[in-house]
Amino acid sequence: MSTAAAEDPGWLRIHPRTVLVTALVTAGVAAGAAVPAVVALSGRFGYPLAIGWALAGAVLLIGGAAAGDYVRWRRTRYRVGAGQFDLRTGLLLAKRRSLARERIRSVDLTAHPLLRVLGLVTVRIGTGEHTGGESTLELDPVSRAEGERLRRELLDRTAVEAPGTHREGELAALDPRWIRYAPVSFVAPMLGGAAVGGVLQISEWAGAQGEVIAWVTDRFRDTPLLWTITALAVVALAAGIVGALGLWVEMWWNYRLEREPGGTLRVRRGLFTSRSLSVEERRLRGVDLVEPLGVRLFGAARVDAITTGLAKDEQAQGADHDTLLPVVPRPLADTIAAEVLREPAAPTGAPLTAHPRSARGRRLRRALAAVLLPVLAMALLGALLTPVLLWTALVCAVVFLPLAVLSAVDAYRSLGHTVSGDYLVTRSGSLRRSTAALQRTGVIGWTVKQSRFQRRAGLLSVTATTAAGGGAYTAYDTDASEGLAFAAEAVPGLMEPFLERS
Repeated sequence: MSTAAAEDPGWLRIHPRTVLVTALVTAGVAAGAAVPAVVALSGRFGYPLAIGWALAGAVLLIGGAAAGDYVRWRRTRYRVGAGQFDLRTGLLLAKRRSLARERIRSVDLTAHPLLRVLGLVTVRIGTGEHTGGESTLELDPVSRAEGERLRRELLDRTAVEAPGTHREGELAALDPRWIRYAPVSFVAPMLGGAAVGGVLQISEWAGAQGEVIAWVTDRFRDTPLLWTITALAVVALAAGIVGALGLWVEMWWNYRLEREPGGTLRVRRGLFTSRSLSVEERRLRGVDLVEPLGVRLFGAARVDAITTGLAKDEQAQGADHDTLLPVVPRPLADTIAAEVLREPAAPTGAPLTAHPRSARGRRLRRALAAVLLPVLAMALLGALLTPVLLWTALVCAVVFLPLAVLSAVDAYRSLGHTVSGDYLVTRSGSLRRSTAALQRTGVIGWTVKQSRFQRRAGLLSVTATTAAGGGAYTAYDTDASEGLAFAAEAVPGLMEPFLERS
């Protein structure tokens, strides 16, 4: 557990096992580097001498890292005061940083497998401001009990009375059946491509890339090219699906969403690396229902928080840092969204105002141009250089034109906006459809954009700016008068000085 510094009462140190953690991690790195080093040196000095040099280098590396971390442990202290949290650190230059407790918005606990074995956690304390590392302090590591104590103490707020009968305690827990949505996400093909690239890279390091390519070529020597490409794509996709399943288990195992006393939402998850995210409800400005294309085809969605308590540097620490609920069936996502917002029904499920048909025409024209311009360029080069490009242009036109049309029509059907109770709702996107429900009181301004082409079509885009979430939520290509009326209704008085009503 953290120990008090006797020479400076009131200050605490991080856990002394940090030196052991650093030594073990460095030993793992040294072991990984020692194998190729021994192989490289053995040809010149022989294996006994090469192993001796590798061991000596490993000892120096581990000792140096442990000594440096010991100095860091000696010089790192923290204190929870009545009005602020203080941290002293620095190896060569002493540095003291403070955060006012009233500005602290998140206290997140993370522990990779080694920390979990030793009963330790890393604590990140953030203000939610977009000012880089200055808005976040990190204690790495402290005991798990100390991390929990800090989280409770720093996020202790007076409970806010909220209308309704929404339950406290556990709001959602892991259902293993949710794993069926992992293979239909975009992660699977990405991991499949990464697996193929990894095999080629490792074989190149081992000097056997030519043999690997020759082995694959021999397997498909008598197979038509199209079937060869299809088979290789299926193998890569299968590897990606296995990777996606493993990644989902690592990220979402032991998942729980809880509402704690005092108005704090807490998400806990992780198989090997445990993660804990806390969000103050008074900083919650809404939710975002995200439906990637593959997931949407199976009637599922995930729920993200729109909150002022998560800064960009905090989100960068891991994927889905602002996710309250993983991909689940859409009805359940709406139910949990309503529970999180303390509403009788989720505003993300409210009927939306459709956008004019001219908005569909804009998307069709853009999609067709994105396909036809490269096809025409290839056809022109094929007429001048080689018929191969002509056939390539034909194949691209046959394959991608229908896909472009379908994508444009789907993007148009996804458009919508409305005002539902205390929330304004916007929806857009095809490959990644997003339905954002933003508190009307969280809107600090409006941005109205109208290009020359939009003006000719009678359209415009209105963007609600806010200090929460992504900072801007847009209703794209609305009818000009209807879009302005939507903005005026959502936040009465904000747009009125700039409107002329007939």
